[in-house]
Amino acid sequence: MPTTDRPTFLATLREDLQAAADHDPAARSRVEVALGYAGVHAIWGYRAAHVLWQTPGLKLPARLLSQAVRFATGVEIHPGAQLGRRFFIDHGMGVVIGETAQVGDDCVIFHGSTLGGTSMRKGKRHPTLGDGVVIGAGAKVLGPITVGDGARIGANAVVIHDVPPGAAAVGVPAKNVTRHRPFDATVDDPAIFI
Repeated sequence: MPTTDRPTFLATLREDLQAAADHDPAARSRVEVALGYAGVHAIWGYRAAHVLWQTPGLKLPARLLSQAVRFATGVEIHPGAQLGRRFFIDHGMGVVIGETAQVGDDCVIFHGSTLGGTSMRKGKRHPTLGDGVVIGAGAKVLGPITVGDGARIGANAVVIHDVPPGAAAVGVPAKNVTRHRPFDATVDDPAIFI
């Protein structure tokens, strides 16, 4: 879950920039990331739209800003979603994050992924991601489910049930796989990454 003790807005933007530089081995400099990473631009646009969304009477401008960011980046994040600190969207194109989604700190989402709903009812209808979750390219995480801290969702998985902390969910429909070792992002894991 997103932390309640928040840094300043500018410090949060710097954390997002550093998270992208830390998670992407292709990043050569923070300047390159700041100028050329659509996922970072989408998160920054979301953060501004989220401030508007939380301000009485400014929900329409928040939605318009979020749609402008969608047009510019190919990433759609509803301004009502709750995103944690040091969040990184790798590549970005096609990512969709719904209104009631909650994303913890230090999460990574790859291109083409969706945190979507399965109901047209009002209320909580999108997933909740714990801290340190990685969502592989093209994965669909649907409904008011919980993905535990440190869990991994494999590329193109369709997740419709809770995923325990530290587990990996792979396949269609996704099945939970117990991990017998701590996740190590330096080791290739074809079930998880692009």
